[in-house]
Amino acid sequence: MKAYIFPGQGSQFIGMGKDLYDSSSIAKEHFEKANLLLGFRITDLMFSGTDEDLRQTNVTQPAIFLHSVIQAIVMGDALKPDMVAGHSLGEFSALVANKTLTFENALMLVKERADAMQAACELNPSTMAAVLALDDSVVENICAEISASGEIVVAANYNCPGQLVISGTINGVNIACEKLKAAGARRALVLPVGGAFHSPLMEPARTRLAKAIETTLFSNPVCPVYQNVTASPVNNPEEIKKNLIAQLTAPVRWTQTVQHMIADGATQFIEVGPGKVLQGLVKKVNKEMEAVSA
Repeated sequence: MKAYIFPGQGSQFIGMGKDLYDSSSIAKEHFEKANLLLGFRITDLMFSGTDEDLRQTNVTQPAIFLHSVIQAIVMGDALKPDMVAGHSLGEFSALVANKTLTFENALMLVKERADAMQAACELNPSTMAAVLALDDSVVENICAEISASGEIVVAANYNCPGQLVISGTINGVNIACEKLKAAGARRALVLPVGGAFHSPLMEPARTRLAKAIETTLFSNPVCPVYQNVTASPVNNPEEIKKNLIAQLTAPVRWTQTVQHMIADGATQFIEVGPGKVLQGLVKKVNKEMEAVSA
């Protein structure tokens, strides 16, 4: 069974999507439609902008979404998923691939999500950090201990065994990094991100995104989506909506997602979009599994 997976923030690079734009009239048409819908030429920033341009949340998220989804559209009938999943933002790409959302509706939700998250970041200065080579339970306990003292710091991304990202207030994350290194983490490194994604500090963004999701048409998918919040397969549009809203303040359970997809019969993981981050994570979850680029 083929599992199609779609990357999230962090996979962007200058020049992303330009090969698609130059080689496919269908791709060019969708990129130009996106420029109109977004109200600015995101293609200029994707193809020849600066790293700083692409690091802005309200640019990064639609850029990665567009690269992933337009690549999937260009694949046409060659894309026949038995199951789909996306890492954080990538869940929106996955929902276009399994026909839950249209290209246009998903792009508008991604724009709203990115704008809302950018605003939440500006409201509460915050950050994230990658923690390597420590058991999840140790990380969770240290985060809970710091949060009990008045800071906010939580487990945000369960990426693969031995790699967990934490999220919270700047002070809380800095304290956590020191305690995690003392507890035996090989590394506890603050990441160059705009804010505390997948933490309670994203609550203002969650409320705003919920309004947009509730007024958007979600159709019955052609195959299940394994959602970040539960790591389980979902086919019901109302349940998909609920989980997509919850995702902003809940952790991304990617390790568990991959494990469940394999248990349910996935034999090949195909990453669609920029980079190869997810292929690497799949291999770290199960080194025997085939994971390739589309």
